Amino acid sequence: MAVTAVAAPSAKIAVQKGLVPASFVLAGALASLVGMSWDIQWHDDVGPDTFFTLPHLLMYSGSAFAGLASLFVVLTTTANTKRGKAVDPIVGGRAVGVLGRTFAAPVGYLISGSGAALFLMYGLWDQVWHSIYGFDAVIDSPPHIGLLLSVSITMVGTVMVFAVARDRRWGVNGLVVAAATLLMFSMVTVLGLRALPDGLVDAITVGSGFLAVAVLFAGAHVLNRRGAALAIGAVVAAVQTVLWFFSPWAAEVYADAMGLPLRDYLEGYPGMPSMIPMSLILVAVVVEVLRAAPPWVPGLVGGAVIAALAPVQNSLVQGSGFPGADKFLVTVVVGAAFGALAGMLGHRFGQMMRHLAPEKENRHA
Repeated sequence: MAVTAVAAPSAKIAVQKGLVPASFVLAGALASLVGMSWDIQWHDDVGPDTFFTLPHLLMYSGSAFAGLASLFVVLTTTANTKRGKAVDPIVGGRAVGVLGRTFAAPVGYLISGSGAALFLMYGLWDQVWHSIYGFDAVIDSPPHIGLLLSVSITMVGTVMVFAVARDRRWGVNGLVVAAATLLMFSMVTVLGLRALPDGLVDAITVGSGFLAVAVLFAGAHVLNRRGAALAIGAVVAAVQTVLWFFSPWAAEVYADAMGLPLRDYLEGYPGMPSMIPMSLILVAVVVEVLRAAPPWVPGLVGGAVIAALAPVQNSLVQGSGFPGADKFLVTVVVGAAFGALAGMLGHRFGQMMRHLAPEKENRHA
């Protein structure tokens, strides 16, 4: 009884050490996601945009929140290491030396913090861009692409932080939400493909399918249990639904507060939520059914499903017409090929993240 009484508080403290900073980083990632969805809707429904709009500030504060939490963990880990104090590897993974071992940084927080630091640099460039050119007419300006990639790096680090604790309940739940957040945000980075010349392949559709399948596979393989892919897909669907109603409402309320009118001809659908494949839940079912198959098989099917149903989603949501038969077929074939590649890469990334966990957990994986 005496041993149990001593061990229980100790275990609880260890869990809280990992849970608290991980929760702060995840909260920052979610704030960036909401801020981005709101900002895209502001671009679509209102237009005038400066560096200090509320959507921008929410997105920036989310990245700063995650960055400060990561910095705190790195500094405390460094201090404990220099004092010869044991560092719990469940907090962000094994510590690695940075700048000639000046700092000891848990690898998950190193990635999330690096993304936040890059975000700050691109944010300064965005301020200069606004100073020179005024408000942005498009979301895929050069500094915005850098900002999007930086936030994506932070979100990758968030997934890694929770992957370390995949054998804990909070680690499982956090990883599902973190993977879903990364998946949804990655749909915005695909907008950079609009710079490619138009042809027989819909690059946006193929890119969306590739990233969606890759992140879904990576998250599901880290957990390596039944229902993992479905859980990630369900969280994506739930957040997509919330943003579907929140983004237009927030843009209209903020426009009224600023005394700005909405555009005469609104698109009539939320910008960012409509980018997320609604067929993702079907892909998650495919992943669950074909768990025993080589990863490229469900990846191929998943990529084909997203590519085939994307025109249906665009038609129902945006009112756009169907592509020609030749472009549709070529896009499905290319989407399937990239889906197969995404399945293999996602499986490989999942394996890599499983090795972030302490040795004791790896032996039981």
